Amino acid sequence: MSFDGPRDLRLVTDAAVPVPGRGEVLIRVAAAGVNFADVSKSRGTFGGGPQPPYLAGFEAAGEVVAVGEGVEGQLGAQVVGVGDGAFAEYMVLSTPVPIPPGWAPREALGILVNWPTALAAVKLLGDLTPGQTVVIHAAAGATGQAAVKIAKHLGATVIATASRPKHEVVLALGADHVLDSRSTDLATDILRLTDGAGVDLVVESGGTLEASLAAAKRVTGRVVVTGLAGGEAAVTNWDLVYRHQVHVIGFNLGVLIQTAPQLFGELMGELFALEVLSPCRPTTYPLADGPKALAELEARATVGKLALLP
Repeated sequence: MSFDGPRDLRLVTDAAVPVPGRGEVLIRVAAAGVNFADVSKSRGTFGGGPQPPYLAGFEAAGEVVAVGEGVEGQLGAQVVGVGDGAFAEYMVLSTPVPIPPGWAPREALGILVNWPTALAAVKLLGDLTPGQTVVIHAAAGATGQAAVKIAKHLGATVIATASRPKHEVVLALGADHVLDSRSTDLATDILRLTDGAGVDLVVESGGTLEASLAAAKRVTGRVVVTGLAGGEAAVTNWDLVYRHQVHVIGFNLGVLIQTAPQLFGELMGELFALEVLSPCRPTTYPLADGPKALAELEARATVGKLALLP
């Protein structure tokens, strides 16, 4: 295994079933979420990511089949969680979260990844309020779809971007406008919709940072960067002083969980109280087709959440 991307992933058929340690549980994986972070890890571009060979995947849902020392009352529970080695039949979790009643395991994918990322970007860090305008890039993806739903729930005007074949999907979510994400002048397109004023918030997921900075309102506008799917962008202090006088906020969900667990807990409490939180309807692939799923995600050929089924 190397950093040659999704094509270098290999299915191992003789791996031992992991053993949960103290405070951990072992789940039989019913569905594993596929995220762009998995693509980044396979390319070696994920900050602090694993060195090959490694067990791929980090998000899964399933049934607790064994527990480690100090864990009580969880055998048979349906849970979702994040950890290492989700693209497998069995996975160890240290902080499993119960799946909402009535939801199937695959429907709970995104609860700990896409939805909290969207809520943090839109409200916790983006501080979006009723009547404001937000641009949501990659709006047809799992995090983008959640962000559109949350922003509309908050009473904002939503300008979404997506490739043309995905526009109807995004409009059905409630977006007020959808722009072609492959436009050569997205900033001008956005400014035209706001009569030149710019937007209050941009949820930037990679590849459009220059347009996002140019489209945000001077002085008060915010750009929350949640990913770098389009590669790294060079922004200098000169740019921020003389071209883009806006608030630029970097967000990483893993860092939030590790450094501010209480804040993450509050975020999850708010998430579970959201009326727009709904079961996921992922596009599914057999586990053996993991490389295909990641390659299609990397090529922007997918819509919504993707899942691998062991």
